[in-house]
Amino acid sequence: MSKTAKQTADAFAMPAFDATAVTDQVREFTEKGVAQSKEAYAKIKDQAEAAQKTLETTFETAQSNGTALSLKALAALRTNTEAGFAHIEALFGVKSFGEVIELQTAFVRKQAEAISGQAKELQAVASKAVEEISAPVKSAVEKAIKDVKVA
Repeated sequence: MSKTAKQTADAFAMPAFDATAVTDQVREFTEKGVAQSKEAYAKIKDQAEAAQKTLETTFETAQSNGTALSLKALAALRTNTEAGFAHIEALFGVKSFGEVIELQTAFVRKQAEAISGQAKELQAVASKAVEEISAPVKSAVEKAIKDVKVA
């Protein structure tokens, strides 16, 4: 082969293809992808378990606070019903219309005070319930935001 022919052949020759280098690069890329997928799965699994625990705690707290609120409402209802029956019994024993007015006025005043106190108690129980129910959710959201900022 002449020198010119060799130069022409060299100019148009394809560079040598090293398949092992490509295979190594593909293997390295795949291993990195698998490692990243395992990491992402572990993070998602941990977050899902934390969310489940938060929900369980929240529901248990909601249930116990709902029970407490129901019991407080039933106690108020019982007290008001007993006061109503006692008032009716007292009305049966009156001798004049003036006594009826006096008893009725005292009863209404006493019931207004009782209902006001009961409303304050129910409000306190409800406020406590809201705080206890929202606390785990709030901390979980704050933790998730913190984790997102770190990542």
